[in-house]
Amino acid sequence: MRTSIRRSRGTVALMAAAALTTGLLAGCSKDSDDGSSNADGGGGGKTTLTVGTFGVFGYKQAGLYDEYMKLHPDITIKENVTTRTDVYWPKVLTRLQAGAGTDDIQAIEVGNITEAVQTQANKFVDLGKDVDKSQWLDWKLAQATTKDGKLIGLGTDTGPMAVCYRKDLFAKAGLPTDRTKLAELWKGDWSKYVDLGKKYMKKAPKGTKYVDSAASVYNAAVGGASERNYDKDGKVVWDKSPGVKAAWDAAMSVATSNMSAKLKQFDPTWDNGFANASFATVACPAWMIGYIEQKSGDSGKGKWDVASAPAASNWGGSFLGVPTASKHQKEAVALAKWLTAPAQQAKVFAKQASFPSTPAAYANLKPAADTTAYFSDAPLTQIFSDAAKTIPAQPLGPKDKSIDGAISDIGILQVEQKGKSPAEGWKAASAEIKDVLGQ
Repeated sequence: MRTSIRRSRGTVALMAAAALTTGLLAGCSKDSDDGSSNADGGGGGKTTLTVGTFGVFGYKQAGLYDEYMKLHPDITIKENVTTRTDVYWPKVLTRLQAGAGTDDIQAIEVGNITEAVQTQANKFVDLGKDVDKSQWLDWKLAQATTKDGKLIGLGTDTGPMAVCYRKDLFAKAGLPTDRTKLAELWKGDWSKYVDLGKKYMKKAPKGTKYVDSAASVYNAAVGGASERNYDKDGKVVWDKSPGVKAAWDAAMSVATSNMSAKLKQFDPTWDNGFANASFATVACPAWMIGYIEQKSGDSGKGKWDVASAPAASNWGGSFLGVPTASKHQKEAVALAKWLTAPAQQAKVFAKQASFPSTPAAYANLKPAADTTAYFSDAPLTQIFSDAAKTIPAQPLGPKDKSIDGAISDIGILQVEQKGKSPAEGWKAASAEIKDVLGQ
């Protein structure tokens, strides 16, 4: 997730981290909103290509820009980074509308891809004519494709879901610690994962809770629903969606019990929760692996493990698009195609755990040795690749981010942190959503 702030949930949005897929290094990049570049490299190129991103995509860190410039001496690459997606995307929209000021390549976060597809498709080059579409996961490809078949973005990372857990805390609570046994216990339904939390709390080590937050359970569960906030025809159905209801019910089981640490993800208190081992599990997309390793520190090494999630789910991911305003469309398309090819996605994974959207890369994925050891030698590649291949092609809509944010940051928090009833929390979220939708 380009960890930086990919919290795509309203104020806290999946920004990050999201875009941290990767990330994993939240906030380690500086904004360059004035059009300057924070990327090193390249000199003497005849053509300068600018790449606009948010958070940490890993291309510079993995040496890909330098590698490409060596292969193409006539090209210089400059990366313009804006840390937060809630700052980055409005700026991109303004420049797209003006038909000027965009970078040659613009990153698009999954929470914004539907808006781009539905309202900005004519502002992006159709990349489908230049690539082998079969390289990408079907559901990833569909997210960036218009109804008439135009492909406006090439998939970068994804956020296939697992469950990360502290096996030392599970052992003290008298629960199984084997990842295969745990996966079987909660297989098929996030409510089973919640049920195990009730057992954990009966013998929970002092000062610990089963899960970090109810909102994390909601996001994990709803990310695997076949239908979420919109139906396949683009109609808003969040208030009638079986997927939303099931995820809400699972979250409410957590919020109204004693099993949640009641932390808001990506806040400093959440980071402290990792460091202090104050919760035993967290719904864990691939990009969160590096985040946990960073925030838990040396004391967590060998105590964390990873098990398959109850159901396939996605949280996070991005795309690279080429605006029609680019003065170097041909060269920009070639660079975007190269950066998102399986070989390059595998290199980014090796550097910062951004999980590829191209299955051809999976056979060559090699997590860093220290990361594998940190998570008790869990088969990370297998767990996340198995999940990625079975994630449903979920219909997305232009207001998904706002709807998810209202449910997580208003509805669920009202219940979990302010003691409101589930009905009151739902009412509060509904009011915010109707306001956002102009109803």
